[in-house]
Amino acid sequence: MHAEADRLNRCRKAWWLWLVLSLLPGMAFARQGVEGTGMPAPMVRQDVRVVYDVSHDDREAGIGKALFYARGLIAAYVSLGVPRKALDIHLVLHGAAAYWALNEDAFQRERGDPFAFNPNEKIIEKLIADGVHVEVCNASLKARGWTAEDLLPGVLRVHDGYTRIIDLQLRGHAYLYF
Repeated sequence: MHAEADRLNRCRKAWWLWLVLSLLPGMAFARQGVEGTGMPAPMVRQDVRVVYDVSHDDREAGIGKALFYARGLIAAYVSLGVPRKALDIHLVLHGAAAYWALNEDAFQRERGDPFAFNPNEKIIEKLIADGVHVEVCNASLKARGWTAEDLLPGVLRVHDGYTRIIDLQLRGHAYLYF
């Protein structure tokens, strides 16, 4: 019985030693942190994959909330030294947010106002220029009588929002809901 207790103690000591040694590299990285902030740096520095599920017509600073936060996410990663080309970000617009992707003519028709302008147009252009994939659900377009010609340049149509979001999640994209 004494031999069994000794073996168990040796196993526990070995496990604790393994745990401490395996955490040391991470602890050193966390101590380094984000320069000047005292905060730990994120571990992911490349191959960042994110899908935004955008179905609500919520706003932040006068534009679509998801667009606002996607711009902020890019800025945060760039400030950490992550190159833009390492970011694979998809915004899948569907439901009440699908109209964000309309060009000027379609937006004015939708609003019934010849002077209306799409407040999301410029940020969508900028996001696309930064390599973000702005995608709109074709089922949402069809339900509202819109076509591919009604979309802003660079916006992609996908068969439907849910299957696209699921596909991207299965490919390892982090899921953000808006």
